[in-house]
Amino acid sequence: MIEVTIPLKSHEEAILVLGPYDRHAKLLEQALAIEIYTKNGNLRLRGPDQNVFEAQRRVEHLLGKVRKGRDVDARDAEVILLGASTSGAQPSPERSNGGVANAGMHSAAPRSAKLVRAGPIAVRPFEGRTEHQRKYLDAIQKRSLTFGLGTAGTGKTFLAVASAVRALRNGDVKKLVVTRPVVEAGEHLGFLPGDVAAKLNPYMRPVYDALSELIDFEDVQRLEEQNVLEIAPLAYMRGRTLAHAFVILDEGQNTTVPQMKMFLTRLGEGSKMVVTGDPTQSDLPRGTRSGLLDAVARLQGFADIGVVEFDVRDIVRHPLVEQIVRAYEAPNRVGGAPEEAL
Repeated sequence: MIEVTIPLKSHEEAILVLGPYDRHAKLLEQALAIEIYTKNGNLRLRGPDQNVFEAQRRVEHLLGKVRKGRDVDARDAEVILLGASTSGAQPSPERSNGGVANAGMHSAAPRSAKLVRAGPIAVRPFEGRTEHQRKYLDAIQKRSLTFGLGTAGTGKTFLAVASAVRALRNGDVKKLVVTRPVVEAGEHLGFLPGDVAAKLNPYMRPVYDALSELIDFEDVQRLEEQNVLEIAPLAYMRGRTLAHAFVILDEGQNTTVPQMKMFLTRLGEGSKMVVTGDPTQSDLPRGTRSGLLDAVARLQGFADIGVVEFDVRDIVRHPLVEQIVRAYEAPNRVGGAPEEAL
């Protein structure tokens, strides 16, 4: 058993060697039965002599290419460190089945659903159950901007978050940003105690609920600590350019037209956006036009923009939810026009 230290010249070198979310390090540890960690800006390898020497050879070969000015990306690094056969021997369940895993989808799946290990992130498998859900997943994968519109319980937010986690895990994006307009749902909550995070938590809770169905709580915490996962109110998006990120705007029906324009123009290089919302559940002041409906009317039909509309047949919550939605859409029992859904 020996330990070898490999000096690193920059933080970028450490990221390249360790891989996205330490993917390379984890796989190399498994392949060679060694330990890999960083300390004082250096890379440390510890384990059986021959295995450590082999890992050292691969790491120094990679660093040699980088220091000679060669253009090496994460995929090239994985091949150098793990070999082409290792990289291709463990395709994720999603990639082996047309982009989605062959398992239950959404919160109807039990919390005990088997986890799929992908690097350091454990992801619960998911798939679209209905035709609209499958079209939604396909649009998210192929388009830079996708709108998902429909009633409650149709999987709009969950599938958007699931697609984002998949893109993050696969290294397609470097960051996941989820935002919502902070609008009270017909109630005045008054003063909320605590710091900014505590005040915002009730508004962002649905996003955390979706994440908790897909990855472990510890992974959510770690990604937030590393600033890879950002969950913030819409107002915090102003002035930013979101490059190489998967960005989700949830509850888009509660944005005004200027807010929606501000959000959509944050789209940066290598990024993907998904906007979700239920036009029947707007909490905007009466007479205020929803930015969601305005954006869909303006942008539908543009290249690289997808619009998927869900209906009650796509509801995947408790079976009673579909009946409740249908009841609110029908004329009320005392006569007159249907009341606006709450």
